Amino acid sequence: MEMGSDVMVSKFKRICVFCGSSQGKKSSYQDAAIELGKELVSRNIDLVYGGGSIGLMGLVSQAVHDGGRHVIGVIPKTLMPRELTGETVGEVKAVAGMHQRKAEMARHSDAFIALPGGYGTLEELLEVITWAQLGIHDKPVGLLNVDGYYNSLLSFIDKAVEEGFISPNARQIIVSAPTATELVEKLEEYVPCHESVASKLNWETEQLGYPQVQEIAR
Repeated sequence: MEMGSDVMVSKFKRICVFCGSSQGKKSSYQDAAIELGKELVSRNIDLVYGGGSIGLMGLVSQAVHDGGRHVIGVIPKTLMPRELTGETVGEVKAVAGMHQRKAEMARHSDAFIALPGGYGTLEELLEVITWAQLGIHDKPVGLLNVDGYYNSLLSFIDKAVEEGFISPNARQIIVSAPTATELVEKLEEYVPCHESVASKLNWETEQLGYPQVQEIAR
């Protein structure tokens, strides 16, 4: 990252953010979503996310949109009644299902960040970590560990390393930090050090035989 004319220039054009469709019980989770959005704006980074207008998804997308950066939301048609309420921001891509949603989000992104969330957030996060381990991509993956939310998950992963189910090098795929500024800085500096299992696999949606996405809003 370079500084010039008071504008930060990132090596990332777009970052994908995984997060909850709920706001969580602590205001710190909501504050973190907004701060992450502002951090992306300050570095001229666009947002790719799950397309919802509620919960942390709505907060981070609104912050990026309000800051003048482009927002791409990818949402399965079946979830639109549940996760889209009121006016959406940016560009919304409707897809057929969850698998296509994840592949499309990943295809458009240069890095991944997980805010606090539930099963869906964890599933998306662990899939992109697995893709990195396999060599399907070498994009950095970050955990925004707000108030220690992900401490238990990180402890579990360390246990898996200890028990021989995850290699020490693969453990380094996951980057974590308590604040958005620290996390994005770490992602900027990330260099893959794990061994790929199956390098140069093509994981773009068109190669997986998915139907073309339908653009429904801008």
